[in-house]
Amino acid sequence: MHIPPHNNNNIPIVDIKNSKVPLNYFNLVNLKKDEFFEYKLEEYESCIVPAIGTIDVKVENKNFENIGKRKKDVWDGEPEGVYVPTNTATSFKCTSEIAEIYIAGAKYEKTLESFAVRSDEIDLVQYGSDDTKTHRKIKHILGTKHHGSVGRLFCNELFTVGQGGWSGFPPHKHDTDRLPLETRHDETYHYKFKPNNGFGFQLFQKEENKIGEVSHVVDGSTVIIDKGYHPCVVAPGYEMYYFTILGGLSQRSLVQYFHPSHAYQIETIPGLKDMIAKYK
Repeated sequence: MHIPPHNNNNIPIVDIKNSKVPLNYFNLVNLKKDEFFEYKLEEYESCIVPAIGTIDVKVENKNFENIGKRKKDVWDGEPEGVYVPTNTATSFKCTSEIAEIYIAGAKYEKTLESFAVRSDEIDLVQYGSDDTKTHRKIKHILGTKHHGSVGRLFCNELFTVGQGGWSGFPPHKHDTDRLPLETRHDETYHYKFKPNNGFGFQLFQKEENKIGEVSHVVDGSTVIIDKGYHPCVVAPGYEMYYFTILGGLSQRSLVQYFHPSHAYQIETIPGLKDMIAKYK
């Protein structure tokens, strides 16, 4: 499902108990200098990530200062974030002139400990190639290194490398718990393009042997994925970014099921197996 760009007025774009992706939560918060935002999610853990700008974060009795270093856009340096446990009162204050902040959430009942992820702690993986039109970079904010301290939430930034090309390829899905073949993970994307008049297309193929549907995604588009295969592509001449939220039903580790007709390309795309391993 495609949610077109709109001014959400700091109200969640994907709220708790969403009918399509009940395991996900996503809010986009825009603040000016010295403005605050407060929230508390009773059944969801979350991660606060400034897309641009700098914030000070307070998670109950813990303070995390100067989170976020990017001034211009998401291509302007490495991300930072703060993990917020379930059922925990949280607030943050904008300390730059403006800030755009993403809040990623996943359903999880237990309350863990908060922590910050600084730019030098980001887990980076780059894979694919220009020849295969799959060259991209993933910056894991909450990745596999956090298995012991996070319940169900993965939180990443994905960038196409160069201009044009495919992402989420070969087509894969993760909508059913049937280990060892696949896990149920709801997923949410939020798109940016460089230049910002760029665009791409998101495929939704609900069933293996049926024709899927395609959405035209632009700067500020949000996509929720509850079922089926879901690769995407960016038009030539543009770079594409998407903020990614994954929430697991029964475990944090993600097991992707690749479309049988295209799974052989796992062997042809350089570094793809390393990328897959970063979600397990």
